[in-house]
Amino acid sequence: MNAKSGPKAAAPEPNAAAKLHAPLARLLRPLVRLCIRSGMTFPALAQLLRELFVNVAEHDFALEGKDQTDSRVSLLTGIHRKEVARLRGAGAPVHETPAALSLTSAVIARWLAAPEFTDARGEPLPLPRTAEGDAPSFEQLVASVTKDVRPRAVLDEWVDRKLVTINEADEIELVEAAFVPSGADDSKWHYLGRNLHDHIAAAAENVSGPAPRFLERAVHYNNISPKLAKRLEARSRELAMDALKTANREANRALAKDKGGDARWNFGIYIYSEDADEESNGKGSGKEGSSS
Repeated sequence: MNAKSGPKAAAPEPNAAAKLHAPLARLLRPLVRLCIRSGMTFPALAQLLRELFVNVAEHDFALEGKDQTDSRVSLLTGIHRKEVARLRGAGAPVHETPAALSLTSAVIARWLAAPEFTDARGEPLPLPRTAEGDAPSFEQLVASVTKDVRPRAVLDEWVDRKLVTINEADEIELVEAAFVPSGADDSKWHYLGRNLHDHIAAAAENVSGPAPRFLERAVHYNNISPKLAKRLEARSRELAMDALKTANREANRALAKDKGGDARWNFGIYIYSEDADEESNGKGSGKEGSSS
């Protein structure tokens, strides 16, 4: 669900800005690396940040019953009042999910969760293109999510994107147990923004509030061998996929009885390993492990 700061949020703790400096420098490092690798220059990023600072101050920190003035936005952000006046109303980057991506995610989520489209182990069944009666088929799968798009159009798109394959029995098989964007797939940029937004939003809410509101934990080990790191990464992938499948099945079942509304929920898992910990720069000695 969304967590947004506002005028009713608790006052910042003393020296919060100074305490934020070190973790912010660390979390921004891979993003700066991505910017440089992708050709996004510092002036372009700085302009984006100016627009976001003004937009967030204008909409998320407005005082109830009072107009949000240029002077107050300038006070909150440190951006000159004339620059604030120029940037206000420019809006923020669009968050909308592309329609094709939203449909793909919805259909795959149902294929992974609905009992009629999964086997006894909960794995997605190979589906014939069509079937008689209530027998499961790809046509029935797509129709259970939307009537606005022809199943054949979805199938052609998925075959082209290598999300599915056609086996010797002319059945459609899901290539991966969950939709993971490939390096050549533009949807990866959407998921980069959505998933990192929600992870950072959860962590920010937890450090800003009087008590942690969202679960945000990690198990981490330093100074281990590359071989063990690869083994732990492989095993954690198995555990993560089991958790994601279970959450998806339960959410899909609950959705059938839900009246709907404007709330949003995201359950995410990440796994990361590297040869040397950036924080220690390889200077640590002895194995370390903890959960935080």
